[in-house]
Amino acid sequence: MPAPDYPDRLRAADLRVTRPRVAVLEAVHAHPHADTESILAIVRTNLPDVSRQAVYDVLQALTNARLIRRIQPSGSVARYESRVGDNHHHVVCRSCRVITDIDCARGEAPCLDPSDPDGALDGYVLDEAEVIYWGLCPTCSAVSSS
Repeated sequence: MPAPDYPDRLRAADLRVTRPRVAVLEAVHAHPHADTESILAIVRTNLPDVSRQAVYDVLQALTNARLIRRIQPSGSVARYESRVGDNHHHVVCRSCRVITDIDCARGEAPCLDPSDPDGALDGYVLDEAEVIYWGLCPTCSAVSSS
């Protein structure tokens, strides 16, 4: 599979191509579910003078353009991933906090049919459901059962 053409993706999203934007896109693609500090450290390996604020701004711009997705499981810092547009979900280990992608719970986006006996959703057009499963990953589960 060929490497993504990040400048083309930025242009297609009507974003100016800059070295920090390309570097952040590369970092998020290479490190799914990375937090901001990790992304900053990765970007600084090639752009040592990039500011923390520049990375925050780029993450916001890329999220707004739907080139990346921001997730924030309860009790966690924001994390970013490049898997967008498919409304997948996540499972989080309660012990080590590893995050793993899980395909749609059922059917097509928004993946779930919400209960709405009182009509509170009347007029809404749903396009996404955010589901986070919690438990222990295989490694932590094995340790806790030992």
